[in-house]
Amino acid sequence: MSESVDRQQTGGTRWRRFAAMMVPATAVAGAIVFGMANGAIAASFDVSGQTFKVGASKLDGDGFKQYGGIAKEKDGTIHPVAVSEISTAKLYDLCQSVNASVPGLPIVLTINAGGGGNPALADGLLIDMDSLEGDATFTNINIGRDATDLNAHAQPKSFGQSADKVVITDLKQVARSTSAGTFTLTGLKLKVNVGKDAKECF
Repeated sequence: MSESVDRQQTGGTRWRRFAAMMVPATAVAGAIVFGMANGAIAASFDVSGQTFKVGASKLDGDGFKQYGGIAKEKDGTIHPVAVSEISTAKLYDLCQSVNASVPGLPIVLTINAGGGGNPALADGLLIDMDSLEGDATFTNINIGRDATDLNAHAQPKSFGQSADKVVITDLKQVARSTSAGTFTLTGLKLKVNVGKDAKECF
């Protein structure tokens, strides 16, 4: 296939082409959902049930893994998620926003970091996400791995993928949880935005 040849020649693949190839695959989706339903992979803490947005002009990461999982609330409600692990990551122009609006009063909490060419740094980054957009290049990507080769607690025969390196530009991500061994937020700015200024990252 031309996509396979292109990966071999360039050592990477564009995210949109990659997503277009993955999403329609019923068998792949079924395998992921099967793993989620059996509680194969879950976040290590109860999530709030609210999503948040993360944007960055570029994410540059080493040691990428992805597989299906669940995020669980205290009341037992579960949310199917795509779990992404990145060993080390640099995030340029990072923006995180949470919509905390109450009836009649728009409120958005924003966190900005990693600007001016000094990226935010993360080690042992683990993300439970609902969606991801951007242009991505993967180096030495392996698609369709048994997820248990990436995480011992995954459902056997469920879908996984890995790459030595991932670079995503114009990152737009909707997530339910994020954790890291260390997360260095260079130039951190936190702000509560109210009314007309209550705008999310995207």
